[in-house]
Amino acid sequence: MEFVSTRGNVGKIGFIDAFMMGLGNDGGLLVPHEIPVVSAETLQKWQELDYQELVLAIFSLYTNGEIPEQDLKELVYASYSTFRDPAVTPVRKLKDDLYLLELFHGPTFAFKDIALQFMGQLYTYVAAKQNKKIHILGATSGDTGASAIEGVKGKDGIKICILHPHGKVSKVQELQMTTIQDDNVLNLSVDGNFDDCQRMIKDLFADLDFKAANQLAAINSINFVRIMAQTVYYFYAYFQVAKQTGAKRVSFSVPTGNFGDIFAGYLAKRMGLPVGKLILATNENNILERFVLDGLYKPGDFRMTYSPSMDIQVASNFERYLYYVLGENAEQTRTLMEQFKSAGEITISGEALANVQADLSAYGVQGQECLNTIKQYEAATGYLLDPHSACGVAAADKCSSEGEITVSLATAHPAKFNEAIELCGIEQQFPEQISALFEKPQRQTRVDGSLQSIVRELEAFYNGK
Repeated sequence: MEFVSTRGNVGKIGFIDAFMMGLGNDGGLLVPHEIPVVSAETLQKWQELDYQELVLAIFSLYTNGEIPEQDLKELVYASYSTFRDPAVTPVRKLKDDLYLLELFHGPTFAFKDIALQFMGQLYTYVAAKQNKKIHILGATSGDTGASAIEGVKGKDGIKICILHPHGKVSKVQELQMTTIQDDNVLNLSVDGNFDDCQRMIKDLFADLDFKAANQLAAINSINFVRIMAQTVYYFYAYFQVAKQTGAKRVSFSVPTGNFGDIFAGYLAKRMGLPVGKLILATNENNILERFVLDGLYKPGDFRMTYSPSMDIQVASNFERYLYYVLGENAEQTRTLMEQFKSAGEITISGEALANVQADLSAYGVQGQECLNTIKQYEAATGYLLDPHSACGVAAADKCSSEGEITVSLATAHPAKFNEAIELCGIEQQFPEQISALFEKPQRQTRVDGSLQSIVRELEAFYNGK
């Protein structure tokens, strides 16, 4: 397996080099040169694997043997040793045709743990093997930051800086990031929204001199390893539902803002998983819904919602998907992304749009509908959804095909978003780990939304000043 850039100007590189490069040096995103396709016989064998065994089977298709088998096994088992459910990502039945894939049993109670606990282990492994310092830089709309920090806090050879939009994450998300006291962690609370934070991250990675001088490494889903790790639970969920129901094909409803989680589902389908529909669930920041419906990709007015981790207008992984929609045409992808940078919008039509609509359904869940879904399912089933998971369930109810089973992704524990739960008139019991956060001191630095301010803080942090 070799990796190339969606913009065509990064030669075929290996797995570790792709992991460490993060964002392609040409500004594009790294993708497999060829997506591995799994046979029906292999799928049948994989159905009997536990979660960690399945991770190893899928990762082996991408790692090129660059990590010795025993080392990879140790990394994987260490990554999932802290998860509270032995299944790692258990599947629950909500009703006859709707299942819930619980992705929040990791240390920070969010789906990001599934990829980022492994990435933390892998960065630590590379730092030790190559005797190098690694400076991780990322932006978060709430969950990525806490998961990434949890994966590398206190680790030798690694420093991590996370940008989050000031006042635009939930209180629990903020506390999970800012109560960490390890000296290798810096939290920057940035005036602006997540798109501003993400744009500055991409600008810094695109500055190849700055990237090299400061040994930057990516933790956001611009790093393909994030996608690779998330692909696993689509296979795992399918196998669990197929065993329970005998279903030959399963659809997935995915709450998404940055397009990474649903792209992982798309990758799984391209690898041979029998996926029916991929339902893209958004909120009022519904640029992706508009793209699926009419081919226009254009940011609108930013809105704060009850599902803040999805309050994103410019989706990092959109370029990966566009590359495949355009038939892996790197030149055309590069042209359209340059057009987006200059004109602020992209339009596709004809065969390309038909391809999108064959791959995806989409539904934007409005605020009150999100809250109503939480109340409805809690009353009917006793199951409490967080607002992001509620968007996924609402979209599944709206878009699922009759007679086909849909698995909706539960991306976070409701305790992380009690602001929305309280509006539903529901009192929930916090897990002990989350309750304890409110007693801990916080440590963060507030900065204005300028790139110069970010650079100043980063250089001081990385150089130990």
